[in-house]
Amino acid sequence: MSTTDGVLSVMMPVYNEERTLETIIGHVLERPEVGELIAVDDASGDRSWEILTKLAGRDSRVRAFRLDVNQGKGAALRRAVSELRLPFALVQDADLEYDPRDYPMLLEPLVQERADVVFGTRGFAGQTAFSFWFVMGNKGVTLACNLLFDCYLSDLETGYKALRSDLWKRLNLKGSRFDIEPDITARVLRLGYRIHEVPISYYARSRDEGKKLTWMDGVQALAALLRLRLASPADLFGADLGTAYHRSRQEALASRHPLRNDRSDLEA
Repeated sequence: MSTTDGVLSVMMPVYNEERTLETIIGHVLERPEVGELIAVDDASGDRSWEILTKLAGRDSRVRAFRLDVNQGKGAALRRAVSELRLPFALVQDADLEYDPRDYPMLLEPLVQERADVVFGTRGFAGQTAFSFWFVMGNKGVTLACNLLFDCYLSDLETGYKALRSDLWKRLNLKGSRFDIEPDITARVLRLGYRIHEVPISYYARSRDEGKKLTWMDGVQALAALLRLRLASPADLFGADLGTAYHRSRQEALASRHPLRNDRSDLEA
């Protein structure tokens, strides 16, 4: 048995994805790393909830929840965060754009304690894109984040974000719709964590296939980044900032530098 078997919680926001839902969940459950799948249906108007309840009856790892009123991807994700039980967690969209076979690459830096935050970056590996303007919009939002937070990210809007579950629960996320992506990223950066990027595969779907993101979401992402950069720590994280926890985690990460550890092994 691998040290990564059963350590991963997969959080899946779902909204009107009956065409792909059973297929993607099948791929998720094939992965030995997955110990639970927390699927939150955002008041879908199609058969998504019916499919989720059926799959939950077949596999105890599937935990299905439903929001009574449509609130957006961010709200569904925040509900999923509140249900986490395992050491590590990532977001899996309910379409077929992201490939669960990339889970080992996303998990490796977390399990080795070289990072507490890992983003799967589109563009370094095999991928497809359906729109020039969609790609340019993502690059523009990512550039704004890099300028505002003095970081160097390649893909802020990636759907594959993997974090320690303890950190997910301490982010105090507020984003309700697609602003959840800058919300996650900005809060992680404000806490002083470095984001580790790994290449992933990506298969973009078109509008006809159900793509929901629009140019307005890009504008809202820019506004969210600026607001999150200017907000006080207390406004972002509440009165209990968890300073001791974050300091201890960042010290632990610094001590796990791969070159330092490799050298220690040689000297031993």
